Amino acid sequence: MKLTRIIAIRHGETNWNVITRIQGHLDIELNDKGRWQAEQLAAALSHEPIDAVYCSDLSRAHDTAKALATPLGLTPSVVPELRERHFGDFEGLTWQELEDKFPIECKAWKSRDPHWLPPKGESLIQLRARIEASIAELASRHTDQQIVVVTHGGVLDVLYRIATHQFDTSPRTWALGNTYINRLMWSSEGLHLVGWGDHSHLELPSTPSDSPHLG
Repeated sequence: MKLTRIIAIRHGETNWNVITRIQGHLDIELNDKGRWQAEQLAAALSHEPIDAVYCSDLSRAHDTAKALATPLGLTPSVVPELRERHFGDFEGLTWQELEDKFPIECKAWKSRDPHWLPPKGESLIQLRARIEASIAELASRHTDQQIVVVTHGGVLDVLYRIATHQFDTSPRTWALGNTYINRLMWSSEGLHLVGWGDHSHLELPSTPSDSPHLG
């Protein structure tokens, strides 16, 4: 059986992560900590055999991928399908603003109904289909190789659920930290979990705690 090893990474931190403002498809850049995280990630993976680096087209993912790829002599390939979930009218709001302006919709979101979608946004079922197809297409290009995919928290949540055969409705108990190292294996039979949530490269006494998953 031919296999592809995948290192899946959430982009470095942004200021909107810190204040819990929903990013979605909005193009928010890394903050200073996010750029530092990307540098630490690059150092942590510098001795690994990496054949290709793919990333979302949003700058927070692309800049993280570039920091990793450049020392390896690689150029990140931009894949728009690796974007975060589209949160529609919710994008740009904090959690508190969301609860104030959209109390009914906010309750529906928290219920994790896979068919529900934010106004002008994307449902969990639509997100899962998009990500599953994209990862399969990328991985199939690199059998017997290792690739890095730099993407977003919601995408990583989907990848974990697919690899562990969990429903979209299941409560999340796994980490989605910025630049945490997550390892998957892909074959014609699908995704399999190898390792998740490695943040040893970020463990310094002065490092603040990681931000919540909002894109």
